[in-house]
Amino acid sequence: MTAPTTRHSAVLADNLHRGWLLDRLALYLNRPADSIDPTVPLAEFGMDSVAALSLCGDLEDQFGLYVEPTLLWDHPTVQSLVGYMAVEIPRVAEDNR
Repeated sequence: MTAPTTRHSAVLADNLHRGWLLDRLALYLNRPADSIDPTVPLAEFGMDSVAALSLCGDLEDQFGLYVEPTLLWDHPTVQSLVGYMAVEIPRVAEDNR
């Protein structure tokens, strides 16, 4: 068996981040995770500022990310948030080594 390639590892990480994010959003939006279209702005699902700030705290707690309260303004969809996480989580991990 061969070790996963960097690309394969990145895809696995993106899928894990997407799953975690969808689970958190499902909780805040009170809807099934599979009903959240990753390309639709979260505001259209009813994401409000209280839930957005809670999600920022969750990202800090779970991944050690310090995020600005405007994160969901800058990254309004699941797709955009996963892209942000794909860049920031490895950067924070590298900084903490």
